[in-house]
Amino acid sequence: MRDELVALRRAVHAEPEIGLELPRTQEKVAGALAGLPLEVSFGTGLSSVTAVLHGAGPGPVVLLRGDMDALPLTERTDLDFASTVDGAMHACGHDLHTAMLVGAARLLCARRDELAGDVVFMFQPGEEGWDGAATMVEEGVLDAAGRRVDAAYALHVFTSGLPRGVFTTRPGPVMASCDSFDVTVVGSGGHGSAPHKAKDPIPVACEMVLALQTLVTRRMDIFDPVVLTTGQFHAGSRRNIIPDTARFETTVRAFSARARDQVRAAAAELVTGIASAHGVTVEVSSVDGYPVTANDPDEAAFVADTVRETLGEERFAPLANPFAGAEDFSRVLAEVPGAFVILGACPPDADPASTPDNHSARVDFDEAVLADGATVLASLAARRLR
Repeated sequence: MRDELVALRRAVHAEPEIGLELPRTQEKVAGALAGLPLEVSFGTGLSSVTAVLHGAGPGPVVLLRGDMDALPLTERTDLDFASTVDGAMHACGHDLHTAMLVGAARLLCARRDELAGDVVFMFQPGEEGWDGAATMVEEGVLDAAGRRVDAAYALHVFTSGLPRGVFTTRPGPVMASCDSFDVTVVGSGGHGSAPHKAKDPIPVACEMVLALQTLVTRRMDIFDPVVLTTGQFHAGSRRNIIPDTARFETTVRAFSARARDQVRAAAAELVTGIASAHGVTVEVSSVDGYPVTANDPDEAAFVADTVRETLGEERFAPLANPFAGAEDFSRVLAEVPGAFVILGACPPDADPASTPDNHSARVDFDEAVLADGATVLASLAARRLR
């Protein structure tokens, strides 16, 4: 099936779609599944595809997830099948995930008579910040087979940090939580020549940004780390005008629910205290994003055994530390045991230590991993049903 999976991947790549509404991608997936013994349904609040394979006999229910959405990015590769849509690109490998999940569906359908149990194929839009997994869970994907899923697996390709064709995962946290922490400092404006007649919010906001980094090193446990990055800072309109407000936006990452709650509470306390010390006020907005993506330890060990048995001992390497990126597959793993698995997909002529990373406009993935990804997904489901 490799050539067919490559063709599907390239078709999806050339027409990337962003967010929750992916009609062209949904149509391609539905077409690729046509003729298979699957119960196929579509989402109402998003362009999802859910396909259920009922095995020949009773048994557990296994869910396999593949995300389908692209990023708001203009592609800067020289690929023959590069994006034809300005401002949209499959820069995170979701086109590969889609093709691999179709491949797994075909493999398992061909062996339906050997399966005792059911498999749910979750083709999901909106992973890139739209929380599509949460919507699919709300719409019943975990019960699509008629009873609750017993185990769930997702596979994600990375170009850097991992040799090509090597799978990895770990027990416990594998990806961080991701929340927003936005602050508006409210002072009173005036002329830049007379700051004593105003309440300048800019130096106060600057002090807050620096103090938040000190908070990380002095208030948080180094063995339960957090990451705070201020990515936006907005203030003023001209060099000699003191503005009324200054605003900055920060992403907050953590690897445990305890650290996640602690850092957000401490950050709010810190900026409130700094504002009070300078005689200004502050408005704080903290919005929950994705929770920690945490693997079930038994399921993580099962993934390692499956990869080694299926492809060979050298094709699996334990993941020493989690990544600070975030994943909405965490919504599924919060409901049922399972594992999030990573696959190295660096191009064969590139170095995974220096090749453009996921989310780069120049990123390129090795399509040779499509067959292995489909094989491992199918093997996880087949072995779990046994």
